[in-house]
Amino acid sequence: MRAREIAPLSLDSYRRAARIILSNHLVTQSYPDRNALGLLRNWATELRDDLLELFGYRLEVTETTARLFTCHDRLDATAPARTGTDRAFDRHRYAYLALALAALGRAGNQITLSELADHVAADAAQVEGVDLATDRAADRDAFVDAVGWLAARGAIALADGDAVGWAANPSDGEALYDIDRSVVTALFRPPRALQHLTSIRGLMSGSADEAPAREVARRVRRALVERPVVYAGELDDDEALQLALPRTAADVEFLTGLVAERRAEGIALIDPTGRLSDLRFPSTGTIAQAALLLAGEIADRVLDPDAPELVRLPLPDPDTVDLVDQLDGAIPAAGVFRDLADESTEHAAPVHDSPHEVPTYPLVEDSWIVETVRDLVARFGRTFAAQWQADHAGLREQAVALLDKQRLVRSTPGGVLVLPALARYRDVVVTVRDRDAEPELFTEPVPSDH
Repeated sequence: MRAREIAPLSLDSYRRAARIILSNHLVTQSYPDRNALGLLRNWATELRDDLLELFGYRLEVTETTARLFTCHDRLDATAPARTGTDRAFDRHRYAYLALALAALGRAGNQITLSELADHVAADAAQVEGVDLATDRAADRDAFVDAVGWLAARGAIALADGDAVGWAANPSDGEALYDIDRSVVTALFRPPRALQHLTSIRGLMSGSADEAPAREVARRVRRALVERPVVYAGELDDDEALQLALPRTAADVEFLTGLVAERRAEGIALIDPTGRLSDLRFPSTGTIAQAALLLAGEIADRVLDPDAPELVRLPLPDPDTVDLVDQLDGAIPAAGVFRDLADESTEHAAPVHDSPHEVPTYPLVEDSWIVETVRDLVARFGRTFAAQWQADHAGLREQAVALLDKQRLVRSTPGGVLVLPALARYRDVVVTVRDRDAEPELFTEPVPSDH
């Protein structure tokens, strides 16, 4: 590792650069901030070697961009693109994003928002189930969200006008954008030509040219930086053995500055800086606070020796095969160059490996969660945002979804399966601070004796 050759006084700077590129994958002159690209350029040579050695990732750094080309070992729906208001992209926003990116690649140095919308609408008409009608407010909003995603990353920069005004009324509003062609080019760089694919499996990782042990080690290290928790029970025998080796997590710790928390069931890398993960937990806000309180209650229920023993079940099937079939069914067959497609490799590529011994986990039923959330609202509801104080069902749904995303529980029909990492949140201590009473402007006069 090149990181081990770096002077101790410079190691913190190097680790910050590693965390930036691992958490963003694309860095430009303005994204995620104006200092990030310069820091990455300072450490480009060392990072390029270490990221390839540890993860099999390829790093390209130019004067205006830094792009990390990652490997995907499995399909993951937990990190969607998000709008400026933190809403997950739906299929229309993804379609508009892809079509806008293609249109920008054919454009000159500038483009108006209405012109870009016309290009996207014309291309969308060729895709079954996707259209862009600028006279529909919902379509305009979705299109502007896609454009905003590109603008946030520096692919386009607002030169004049207002996109919000155009979304409100296209006949009165307009926006002019400068196009940064280097960012547009860096954004769309698939590992294989999409016209050569007959299955999404062709984009998954796996190389026959690599030594098996080396590729297994890379696969486990990738899991450590991509998942909140890596459970040994979800790995095959070779991967579980690699996870147990001290050096596997130690190399990632040294590169990133993260701290490995080891348990018999697996490893979680804890980020003391709070800058690597896309979702901090514990965190502020009603949903995060309710989720933390619920995690503590669930941990107490599982560990309570006096309570009835909980039913134990295996994790539900991730339905990867069905998801692959759905994605494969959406590939436009007319655009595939079958003479250049390697169908045997695509169908043989692994998507998910099942362990030989299937572990089981305690099931906490929905009815218990409903009662617990109701009790938490009664005890701490005055500290929650007003919208959640009356919406117990919505609060419960959002809190459970957050715990699921953090791989602390897994939702299943009838309740949630409690995963081992949730035990770190047992014995949660809650401190509610009341506001000091406001001084009264007018007070009752104090009677005098004379």
